[in-house]
Amino acid sequence: MTFKYGFIGLGQMGAPMAAHLAGRGLIVYDVRPEAMAELAAKGARTAARVADVASASVISVMVRDDAQVGQVADELLSAAAPGTVVAVHSTIHADTATALAERARPHGVEIVDAPVSGGFMGAAEGTLAVMVGGTETAFARVQEVFGAWADLVLHVGPVGAGTRTKLARNLLHFAAFSAAAEAQRLAEAAGVPLSMLGRVVRHSDAVTGGPGAIMIRRTTAPLEPDDPLHEIMRGVLALGEKDLSLAIALADELGVEVPLARLAYERLAADLGVAEEAPS
Repeated sequence: MTFKYGFIGLGQMGAPMAAHLAGRGLIVYDVRPEAMAELAAKGARTAARVADVASASVISVMVRDDAQVGQVADELLSAAAPGTVVAVHSTIHADTATALAERARPHGVEIVDAPVSGGFMGAAEGTLAVMVGGTETAFARVQEVFGAWADLVLHVGPVGAGTRTKLARNLLHFAAFSAAAEAQRLAEAAGVPLSMLGRVVRHSDAVTGGPGAIMIRRTTAPLEPDDPLHEIMRGVLALGEKDLSLAIALADELGVEVPLARLAYERLAADLGVAEEAPS
């Protein structure tokens, strides 16, 4: 029996993603029978082994790591028909995706690396962002199906580009966690309730877009003085240097270490592309 879609890996992210496709010719596999039972109750067909999912024309893989991705790929490639597209949603090494594409080529199978961003909430609500690396042909095959569980589907380049985009995105995500902890330590030392600070941050970031709000440049090279963004970034710099200097002064007063704030102050002009050149 031929299926339109296959999904392998029904964990915290995979299960809600796959659920958006249940009842649309979906076959699923997971090492945990109970995970498959939940999808079966929603209209999906369950597979006894990975190779059985190869009967689908587009197959999503959301397993834990590079090793598991490689194992799943080996079983799929031995059974998949030419023209099948295998999409890897796991966050893996970019070179792993490229190597998989090379292994799949003799089988007539296309690999796309398509990591997602948006967490469990986005998976459940169908509002994930997906960064797709692959050929134009493969992207055309997966764009509509990805739209079942994502509301931002981007073709970011050839195989491997999706993973590289995700790694850059997650650098910001987790570095921001350390910055958030630094801000909390300063607030705590100043007697500010951390729950209140958290509410303010979440509210204002939802309005402004947070750090992503300044990610509007086409290149990280310094901005030319006549670039329309130059004055905008100069304004951001003036505000940032003022506020960072005040936060650092408060930290010094309270004896709180804020190395990320100090680094941000030192680098902000260059990072915004508006550092003034030293006189010759």
